[in-house]
Order: sequence, then structure tokens, then C-alpha cells
Amino acid sequence: MRSIWNGAISFGLVSIPIKLVNATESHSISFRQIHLADGGRIRYRKVCELDGEEVPGAEIGKGYEEADGSVIPITDEDLAQLPLATAKTIEIMSFVPAEEIDPLQMDAAYYLAANGATAAKPYTLLREALKRSRKVAIAKYALRGRERLGMLRVVDDVIAMHGLLWPDEIRVPEGVAPDVEVTVRDAELDLADALMATLGEVEMASLHDDYRDAVEAMIAAKAGGAFEPAEAPGEPAGGQVIDLMAALEKSVRAAKASRGETGGAGAGAGAGAEEPETKAGAEVTPMRRGGAGRKTSAAPKAVGGKKSTAASAKKTAATAAAKSTSAASKKKTTAKSTAAKSGTTKSTSAASAKKTGAGAKKAATPRKRASA
Repeated sequence: MRSIWNGAISFGLVSIPIKLVNATESHSISFRQIHLADGGRIRYRKVCELDGEEVPGAEIGKGYEEADGSVIPITDEDLAQLPLATAKTIEIMSFVPAEEIDPLQMDAAYYLAANGATAAKPYTLLREALKRSRKVAIAKYALRGRERLGMLRVVDDVIAMHGLLWPDEIRVPEGVAPDVEVTVRDAELDLADALMATLGEVEMASLHDDYRDAVEAMIAAKAGGAFEPAEAPGEPAGGQVIDLMAALEKSVRAAKASRGETGGAGAGAGAGAEEPETKAGAEVTPMRRGGAGRKTSAAPKAVGGKKSTAASAKKTAATAAAKSTSAASKKKTTAKSTAAKSGTTKSTSAASAKKTGAGAKKAATPRKRASA
């Protein structure tokens, strides 16, 4: 790799000759500006304001413009002669725990390579000292016309340096946080923790730029004349109001499903429950009151080990139906029995009436008197 700066690390009275190498590179796709009418390139020419002539790069230098518009020329020799110890030296000032460095300060990253055989021993000494102390070195250095702040740490067997922004270059986040008072319940935090645990860790090396892949595929297709624009995804609806608890539970289940796991979303997750949609179109899942403060209207909470109200209502309805059926059957049986008894009584009454009628007729016939 090509070095962009040569100098030394100043470590107390120890000087370590090093070369500065870019540790990162951009893989973003670059586009050119073109004339839409004919596809011609649009180029910028560097023209002198005084004579209107185009100026080649070799004749372009630096200058500082003052308030009145006058320009003071500044050469590379002027900058090299500045009375700064950091002009050609990365000066280590202190060693601090890595967690004391705010990630907001992180800037460009570089590798520090030992410059020559004589630099191998002090380079290795500094590297091993950083490893054993589990600290990072804070240093100052000058690069591209300005003094900068840096952090040295060990990456594998190499000393890496991260450029740091100066503390006064970090903006105070005024007006960025929500300006309304929000209360987060423990149940919501529990589900958020469950989602974080389910998503787990990721191999950083497996991550890649999907957007770049899509752009490269589109360019290849257009170059081959077989490009067919895909349907653009719909714009997300703004201002959706969703059930946060339901969204968290659904996220946990989706994350588990993507990993081939099964099971509920944790406390309060209703397995197999239906998932109605909100008015805004976002899918939500009915919840139980298993967690602290968790509410739902779809699955009432079970109290004292008894069955839920919905189950009790269902059982009551079934019992009522059974009783109704039993009553109807009993009524029918009673009616048949009553009819049978009525028929028997009728028959008995008819026979009795017949017998009574015969007796009455016999009693009504006068007896003949015996002859003297």
C-alpha cells in the first residue's frame, strides 16, 4: 500500500520512524455529469479570474483570503517551516482507557507501518505495551495543512491511528431529542431486551453494500440493452400510530422465525393469536396481560387459576344449550306420557261408563211378581 505521509512516532525519548497508510477505502460508485441532450461530459475548467485563461494544476497554489478580498499566497515551504513539533511527528501525549473516547470524535483511520529495520524493535515495543495496558494512546500530528488529534490502538499486529475531531468540533445536540415527555414501561423494555437478545450478534465480515450491488447490476443491464425498471417500492405512510407492544412482540417472533427458532415472544406474547391490522395498515398482535401493565381486549387475564371470561362464557352458553335441549326433550317425553295416560284414562272411562250404563238399564227393568 502506498504511504501518504512519512514521519515518526514520539514516545517519550523513543522515536519510531513510520509511514502513514490509509486503512480504509471507498467502494461507492462514482457518476459523471453529462449533457442530457447528447450525453457529452460536463467538465469544470480552472480559470484565472484576472486573465480568463485556463490554469494547469502545476501552476495552482494556496492562498489565504482576507476580509477585504486580498489574497496572501501560502506555499508548502511556509507550512513546513512552522515551529510545530507535530509537523513531521506523531507526538504521544497520554494513554487512556479506550472507553473514554467518544465515538463521535472518530474520523479517518490509518495504519502506521514501521519505516525500516531499525524501527522494528521500538514499533513492537509500543505495540506490546498498548496490548498489555489495554489502553489507547492520544497523540497530536499535522497532516494536510492542519494539526490534528489522533488515537493509536492495536489491530492484529499493526498499530492503527484514528483521526479524532477536536472536542470543540463536536456540536451540542440541542433540539434533537424528543421535546415531549415520554414514559417507557418495564414491560416494553423487557420486550426490547428480548428482541435484542433474539437478533443476537452478526459477523461484520458478512455485511455488504446491497445498494452498490443493485446499482452495478442496473449499469450492467443498461449496457447490455436488457434493462427493465423494477417497480419502485411504495412510499412509507407517514404518521402511523401502532401498538408498540404488539410491534415488539411481532418483531421478536419474526426474528426467531428467521433463525428457525420457535416459541412465543416472551412474557405476554400470545402464541397462535390472530393478527388484526390497525387503521394505519400496520400489523399488530393481540396481547395477554401476562407482563406488568400489559393490556389487551382480545385475551382477558386469567385470575386465580380459573378459566378466562371468554372460556367461561363459552361454557355457560354450551350448558344453557344443553339444558334447553334437555328441557325440550323432557317436555316432549312428558307430553307423550300425558297423551298415553290420557288415552288409557279415556278407554277406562268409556268402559266404566258402558258398565255403569248396563247396570242402570238392568236396574230400571221391573221384576215380575210371582203368581200366587
